[in-house]
Amino acid sequence: VPHGTNVAIVGETGAGKSTLVNLVCRFFEPTKGQVLIDGRDARERSQLWLHSNIGYVLQTPHLFSGTVRDNLRYGKPDATDEEIMRALDLVSAKFVIEKMEKGLDSDVGEGGGMLSTGEKQLLSFARAILADPRILVLDEATASIDTLTEKAIQDAIDTVIKGRTSFVIAHRLSTIVNADVILVVRDGKIIERGTHSELMKHKGYYYELYTRQYEEMVVDTVS
Repeated sequence: VPHGTNVAIVGETGAGKSTLVNLVCRFFEPTKGQVLIDGRDARERSQLWLHSNIGYVLQTPHLFSGTVRDNLRYGKPDATDEEIMRALDLVSAKFVIEKMEKGLDSDVGEGGGMLSTGEKQLLSFARAILADPRILVLDEATASIDTLTEKAIQDAIDTVIKGRTSFVIAHRLSTIVNADVILVVRDGKIIERGTHSELMKHKGYYYELYTRQYEEMVVDTVS
């Protein structure tokens, strides 16, 4: 994958999408072949290098007990309040701390229990952006967010991934139509690859997934 490429990974539940990005992040090692980052085997990279250069946003957001500031500084301990506010603004999340009595000094509670799932997700985005990783991995990161909140951060995501290598596992296929390349995964294998328009013209498995999801969305809207 060339530097700066936005790669979307799609497929049904259990197809192997998360496995693919887990290999990139070196959460486990490949049994065959290599994962190359900038032309170098990922196994030659230290965990510190990977932690510093790869930002990972999970579908299920995780915050630890402590203040908003502490949570956001996790990937960049020396971040200033100005940098933190800029990151929050980029993902339209300033409202989260503005409604909290102590702002950045507010306690998020055990596991972020003082916040909604959508709010925790937005803070997870801000935390990843603040760390300014070379590679950004979004593992179905908008699946836990309602449609209105998703729209609010989608433009920010598009801005953030410019010039940055990114892997996006999409829950809603409508969010990845502008990806540089889409990898279609089925039964642990990449069976199709191309841009959205190329794959739609091909009328293969991706076309089937996209059409089905679009029809379901129309039905939900009507009902």
